[in-house]
Amino acid sequence: MSKELQSLSEILSEKTIRVNVKVKDWKDAIRKAGKLLVKVDAAEPRYIDAMIKFCEEYNAYIVIAHGIAVPHARPEDGMKTVGFSLITLKTPVPFGNPDKDPVDLVIALGGPDNKSHLRALATLAEMLMKEEVISKIRKAKTKKEIVEIVSKYNG
Repeated sequence: MSKELQSLSEILSEKTIRVNVKVKDWKDAIRKAGKLLVKVDAAEPRYIDAMIKFCEEYNAYIVIAHGIAVPHARPEDGMKTVGFSLITLKTPVPFGNPDKDPVDLVIALGGPDNKSHLRALATLAEMLMKEEVISKIRKAKTKKEIVEIVSKYNG
């Protein structure tokens, strides 16, 4: 049975957040965000490669707003439970979407089945529609600040 998604603040923690991350390119950004999911045992290592492959095929769906990429893959590609990771980039990088590049905020996510995966996407979408929340996340200097921002938004 998959874990029910109650709120982002239950899943997004200091263990799955990094700020001011240096990356070489979009693939490196996805790898670094994916490693956080693996580190907390929300995903198998193969999920990282699946997210990169998905992005290669559907980059228009990955970059969902100006500067925000949401890499993910199919649940059967290695997600064990609902998981989110968030990294802010030291230097924005292009993901191949000319209308929304460059990306400075990467939020990797997934769920172990279609229902939890779609619920995770919907919950994230609600938060991303709040420009003031995104602005605060981008300005945050520490993981703790981001946890507090998300908690206030979606306790």
